[in-house]
Amino acid sequence: MKKIFAILAILLFIDCAETPQQKEVSIQQTAQLIHLKTTTLDTHNDINIKNFTDSLNYSQNINTQVNLPKMQAGGLDVSWFIVYTKQGDLTTDGYIKAADNAQSKFDAIRRLTEVYAPTKIGLATSSKELDSFRKMGKKVAMIGVENAYPIGLDTANVKRYYDLGARYMSLAHNGHNQFSDSNTGEFDNTTKHGGISVLGKQLIEKMNYYGIMVDISHPSKEAIRQTIAHSKAPVIASHSSARSLSDHPRNLDDEQLQWVKESGGVVQTVALAAFVNKEKDAAYKKALDSLLKIDPKASPETIKKNTPPVNVSDFVDHIDYIKNKIGTDHVGISSDFDGGGGIEGWQDASQTYNVTLELVRRGYSEQEIGKIWSGNLLRVLDRAQEVAKELQEN
Repeated sequence: MKKIFAILAILLFIDCAETPQQKEVSIQQTAQLIHLKTTTLDTHNDINIKNFTDSLNYSQNINTQVNLPKMQAGGLDVSWFIVYTKQGDLTTDGYIKAADNAQSKFDAIRRLTEVYAPTKIGLATSSKELDSFRKMGKKVAMIGVENAYPIGLDTANVKRYYDLGARYMSLAHNGHNQFSDSNTGEFDNTTKHGGISVLGKQLIEKMNYYGIMVDISHPSKEAIRQTIAHSKAPVIASHSSARSLSDHPRNLDDEQLQWVKESGGVVQTVALAAFVNKEKDAAYKKALDSLLKIDPKASPETIKKNTPPVNVSDFVDHIDYIKNKIGTDHVGISSDFDGGGGIEGWQDASQTYNVTLELVRRGYSEQEIGKIWSGNLLRVLDRAQEVAKELQEN
């Protein structure tokens, strides 16, 4: 009798076992459900003010990696639009030109949310406002400032940027400025301040006071160390990956990852191919370049089998690595779309679901995915604003 039951149990198991196709369908269904329930947030999307006009703007599916139709198609809920300024001369004229550039981008984002598509997207300055817009069925815009150079020499401008909606800002970009040394000093072995300047410390204090998160994605390693030591609030790396997996000065090494964890901050892994896997990216670009020299009209698909480009799996390798090094609470997601970002499988906002799918394939839970997509970053924003309140009350 026991043998009969055993045989029946084996037959039942075989009958119930999923085929590979059924398992994949199950994974996709799980991923789709989690993606729908999760607030997906990308901390770095560059903009061009030419795409913020009455006739050409993000309410249309224009030739940009991020816009409202693509966000809708891919289930991307929150886009941090970037007020980026290229590093220029540290002169009065340079500061004036930089300030004008920054203002034009603040104004462009406002036009999107107040003129072009106010029923579809709202500008949030806190997690509470973000939640409110999401409940209304709107997409959400938030603002990050890439390079504090436009602040000039007057840190009182931090309050003005806060009032315009900025909720994170990096002290520097590519090139040393009045506040901080840049990671680019690693290429030419240069430094200006040996980290951050006295004015840079004052800038951090102002950012802490008003509740603007400090972004460490572009400064030098020593500047990052000093910034974290000086800041009273947790920091973020708005678009950086793990240097152990791709050796680039813009990525964070294991020591820097630990500094971020100790600050209570978060590293927003970036989907920029060279930062994800520079060797693989270089090999693909070399093969593609060779192909196009032979046939300018050739499709890249013809070389992808033998020389694959950097893809979503490679990207999630960085999430795995950072999670294993400093914990699930300290890793997030960014694309750097319209600023050089984009990988196979996540070329624009319409493919955002593929990131969630890969996380589900690797066994991440719904709770973990929620933290990685938005929970961790919003926790840091909340804490930065709590610190600001405490400072203002004292």
